[in-house]
Amino acid sequence: MGHHHHHHAHGTGWVLRLSVIATLCFTAFEIYAGFRAHSLALLSDAGHNFTDAVALLLAAIGLYFQGRPADQTKTYGYQRAGVLAAFINAITLLILSGFIIWEAIQRLMKPVGVDDKLMMWVSVVALVMNLGIMLALRQRKSHDLNIRAAFIHMMGDALGAVAILIGALVIRYTGWLYIDPILSIALAGLIVYTAWDITNESLNILLEGLPRALNLDQVTAAMSKVDGVMDVHDLHIWSLGSDTHALSSHVLIEDMPHSASNEILKRLQAVLCEFEVHHSTIQFEHVPCLLSDHGCRMESVPGHEHAHSHEHSHSHQHSHDGEEPHAHNH
Repeated sequence: MGHHHHHHAHGTGWVLRLSVIATLCFTAFEIYAGFRAHSLALLSDAGHNFTDAVALLLAAIGLYFQGRPADQTKTYGYQRAGVLAAFINAITLLILSGFIIWEAIQRLMKPVGVDDKLMMWVSVVALVMNLGIMLALRQRKSHDLNIRAAFIHMMGDALGAVAILIGALVIRYTGWLYIDPILSIALAGLIVYTAWDITNESLNILLEGLPRALNLDQVTAAMSKVDGVMDVHDLHIWSLGSDTHALSSHVLIEDMPHSASNEILKRLQAVLCEFEVHHSTIQFEHVPCLLSDHGCRMESVPGHEHAHSHEHSHSHQHSHDGEEPHAHNH
């Protein structure tokens, strides 16, 4: 894993950390400016900026924990920590959006005067900052799901800044105050949209759901096609973090020497690699098992009570630095 890759991940981490700090400082400034200018659009943009700071923070946490090994108690490493944080954060943001929309409706009934000059300056600063972060993340976004998400968030933010700039100009030259609550509702909608997506994805991971991109039947079919495999059952696939999948399964094979079953295992792992599954626990069986409510119970064959061997195999191919792991050619 060359020195270059390590430096690459380190560089990305640095960019993300700096971006988080810049975005959070700006969010605080925007909340202050929003109250000063009586602009609801600025306040809802601050809320949107905060979702983006969290997206960046998650990407940074993800990058940090990818590099950390699993330990005695957290056997899969710490990838769930980021997912849990995302979930809690997204729920909070949905509540915040509700408040913004409620306040905007009040203002549509009774318009409030807005300081358009302050609005304009804040949006220009926002635009410059977001474009800067987007440029810094652009080269790195092909490597990591979280960084791609952070990049898209920043793009949404830049659009929000442009909307506020236009809004400020409209207020300045036409004095049409309704533009402020209208913009704030649109931006709150953007927050709901991103937060809803984060809620869904993180909840799916927390509930051990099937990873988004996978189809259980397809995986079973692909595994069953491997030479020597007679049956695949008790198959489970879940996500450890945002882009690390794990699988466990029972696989029925003919009775054969250990070396031959090893060959089957290698082929199964190669198939699973294509599905981006790199943690697999595969249990071989030579006798059909009755899947009772309590998991797997072997049928006893007279005189063969101990003949069947359960071979456990662990395939761990860790991917480092957010590199796509399927680069291993089997």
